[in-house]
Amino acid sequence: MNHTLSITVFITGILLLWFYQRGGIDKNRIEPAEAKKRLETEKGIIVLDVRTPGEYFEKHIPKSTLIPLNTLAKEAGSKLRDKEATIFVYCRSGNRSRAAVRILLRQGFTNIFNLGGLNRWPYKTVSGKK
Repeated sequence: MNHTLSITVFITGILLLWFYQRGGIDKNRIEPAEAKKRLETEKGIIVLDVRTPGEYFEKHIPKSTLIPLNTLAKEAGSKLRDKEATIFVYCRSGNRSRAAVRILLRQGFTNIFNLGGLNRWPYKTVSGKK
């Protein structure tokens, strides 16, 4: 019986590590309803879109800032100057936003939240440039 328990604990640990590395456990995640509430009640939150300019032009969250994922590592320091600012990051489906959160955390940003994909945002969006 003790041997079975040891194997179970080992397998559980491996699975948790695998889920964490794949983003299954996302401590920086924020749900759209909570993000919307915070955007309505807090000042200074940056909503960061990490999609392409074409995707942004087609549809984006109002007042969001575009820094495509492929340029984020290079441009974050100059375009996002306050490393303690609250930043909600989104993309189309959640994959690029998860990668962006990792990039920003590695660069020393401390208050980063993965909003996930725009496809999960049930609130107002706009098209065109800002």
